Amino acid sequence: MARHAQQDDRDSDDESVASLPPFSVSGSTRSHTSYDVSMRSASPTPSVWSMTSAMREQAFKREFGRELNNYSEVYRLPADDEELDRLNQQHEMFIEIMGKYPPCLPEVMRDDVPGETKACIDLGCGSGAWIMELAREFPNSQTVAVDLVPMQSVTMPDNCRSEVDDINLGLEHFLRRLQRRPCSVNFLWDYPRLIDQIAHCLRPRGLLCMMEFDFHVWDHMPDGNHRRCDLETSVIAEPWVARWMIFANVAARMAGGDPDAATHLHGWISSHPAFEDVVYQDYWVPVSPHPSFNDFQKRIGTQMRDDILVRRCHFFIIITLTLPPDFPVLSEIWSAIATGKWGTRTHS
Repeated sequence: MARHAQQDDRDSDDESVASLPPFSVSGSTRSHTSYDVSMRSASPTPSVWSMTSAMREQAFKREFGRELNNYSEVYRLPADDEELDRLNQQHEMFIEIMGKYPPCLPEVMRDDVPGETKACIDLGCGSGAWIMELAREFPNSQTVAVDLVPMQSVTMPDNCRSEVDDINLGLEHFLRRLQRRPCSVNFLWDYPRLIDQIAHCLRPRGLLCMMEFDFHVWDHMPDGNHRRCDLETSVIAEPWVARWMIFANVAARMAGGDPDAATHLHGWISSHPAFEDVVYQDYWVPVSPHPSFNDFQKRIGTQMRDDILVRRCHFFIIITLTLPPDFPVLSEIWSAIATGKWGTRTHS
């Protein structure tokens, strides 16, 4: 099982047993970037343009046969067509698990205030599927898709624009420009700082929605609880997926990110004086179609397993490039990648 948190007030990440229902239907101020703040998107300038070869060369770089964003060294997963396909499939899977929107979003985005245009920004929009669907369902709103690479959809709605930006650098250029703001974000250096900046961007009664996963694999126990798979990084051995995630956790921390953000999101937001009516929800997602699961869980487990298999190779490379050269089992990790061990079995 993998745990996804949608906006825990647990104070320590040492707790390894979660007493929660089983899976069911539904302070750095800068990041390492290769560009200066002055080169960021001049919000709210429209960004409807064709992707020329020169633009692609500026926005992307190639690494181990894949295209990555050329702006940030913090987020190093691919940003090419293969990755966009994976994100679109993941988007559909998460809608089936969690629903498309928080229950209050339609009310927040309703066009019911004369002279006021509702607005929404998706921070770390990925393929842009979610924000474009919202733009179509709320045609009188203005929406902004922000990511490290430009969106490349030919069906972008007229009320949606794409901006290239590294939100690790701050959101000052969005202040007072957005009215209602459901947000989804991913890999960051300083979550509390981002939450504070979002608070300054939101109008009263605006909506913030944040989602993260906790960089751990959990065992589903016979009593219905989940036990975190805490494994050593001194050996390369089964269970492969759980051990892979442990190394990903270490690599994310060494790169400057906070792999424990999912554990603390609720506490960070609840303690901020600007927010009220804070709701937190855990979603447990199977990472394989275990024989003990029901049909729905098996289908989602199959989709999640395929999602992991698509991204595992490049994630392994990220792990090896992030870990220091003297890391005890670095050569064994490369051997596990070369021999395909991390793709031969899944763990649930």
